[in-house]
Amino acid sequence: MREQFEIRDHDGAGRIGRLSVPRAGVTVETPALLPVINPNVLTIDPERLRSEFGVDALITNSYIIHSTDRVRERALEEGLHDLLGFDGAIMTDSGSFQLAEYGDIDVTTTEILEFQHAIGSDIATPVDVPTPPDVDRERAAADLETTETALADAAAVDTGEMLVNAPVQGSTYPDLRERAGRHAAGTDLDVFPVGAVVPLMNGYRYADVVDVVLGAKRGLDPDCPVHLFGAGHPMMLALAVACGCDLFDSAAYALMARDGRYLTVSGTEHLEDLTYLPCSCPVCADHTPASLRDAGDAERERLLAEHNLHVTLEELRRVKEAVRSGSLLELVERRARGHPAMWDGYRALLDHREQLEATDPVSKGTFFSLSAESARRPEVARYHDRLDRLSLPESLLLTVTKPPSEHEYDAVWRVKPPFGPVPPALAETYPLTAEAPSRPNTELCRAAADGVARLAREHPTTEVTFAHDDWEATVLDRLPASVALENLATIGR
Repeated sequence: MREQFEIRDHDGAGRIGRLSVPRAGVTVETPALLPVINPNVLTIDPERLRSEFGVDALITNSYIIHSTDRVRERALEEGLHDLLGFDGAIMTDSGSFQLAEYGDIDVTTTEILEFQHAIGSDIATPVDVPTPPDVDRERAAADLETTETALADAAAVDTGEMLVNAPVQGSTYPDLRERAGRHAAGTDLDVFPVGAVVPLMNGYRYADVVDVVLGAKRGLDPDCPVHLFGAGHPMMLALAVACGCDLFDSAAYALMARDGRYLTVSGTEHLEDLTYLPCSCPVCADHTPASLRDAGDAERERLLAEHNLHVTLEELRRVKEAVRSGSLLELVERRARGHPAMWDGYRALLDHREQLEATDPVSKGTFFSLSAESARRPEVARYHDRLDRLSLPESLLLTVTKPPSEHEYDAVWRVKPPFGPVPPALAETYPLTAEAPSRPNTELCRAAADGVARLAREHPTTEVTFAHDDWEATVLDRLPASVALENLATIGR
């Protein structure tokens, strides 16, 4: 049991939690963004991150500090918090990124962890092997064994109150990610980053990101705080939280500002292409695109970085509120409509609905049926799975319209896409209070028909009649022959 991480709220696999970082004396509410700070290039003063932006934790690279003589000596003498001027929690990376980029680094896990402890890091990282996407399985498995050895080396280091990351690797093989997660969770380490996903995100392969993360989550224990390494674009935060990620780190706010790029929740814009600033953060409230373009290079970069960070943190607060109110999947769907690759990610998420359903609350805010994909949400599957619990009379009319005042049936229930048959006693309970289109599409009707079919099969002694409103034959064909059909569009003609 990891006492330093407490989960407060759930929606799907998303959660709000509290991560205690004892060496810093700080508790970080998750989901949380850790801005990446390069100790050699401070785009935004780290002290302002805490006082003005409300950031409780940041991440910096201990390998860069270790490899830069003047910075290393200052870090050892002053300590990392004084060096950066930041009194929140500081996570340090180990140089694994440089290992992936350049093929070798001149430091071991034991050496870099001892160095991270010496400079005052609060959450440290061993030297794992970030295996790129799409490598052959043999290489992915071999790299994973090397990472598992690094975790064993890390567990053997006396780190005191310093938390230690246990990276989860495995390339694009979900089963290897699951194995890696299970192994990492079996150690005494504390935080569990899913690594080597940046190439997937850079390639807009969000469906693969979802499969990788949920593979890792299947191996990890529920009380494992999960860090998605290198993720921090606001457009994908809702999707990543819905997969069960708790921590994110981002250099995007600064790197994109350097290139004149302006972040939004639906993508990235080039400052030179903007006529208006679609944001009300302090930077956008005080500037126009023209005034930003006319600023000096350093000033423009700083202001764009501040905007980028503001919009990212705003989205994270929006995600937290969605988790708390039970509307996270609705937010994910709205964000997914901003880019086709994000839509692929959302659809991939719903492919794992059984995994989401395991932690999804039974009751929450209003279910909004926004598209055909709503039929694949975990709430619909859960309702269908429980239709066998309902008691049925000898004859039952299921109708898509208001029940008739006079009829010859023992009972009349409404059929509500995508859920299907709804007994009157449950009509005002979640999720059957759903807001749905008055003209449901074929997929929503198909899910409702599946509910009718399941009810009929679970209660074979009940005579079930289904009164539909000219539904398509391909939908009605999903019903068993035992269900009698009435077409409300033609009845009485």
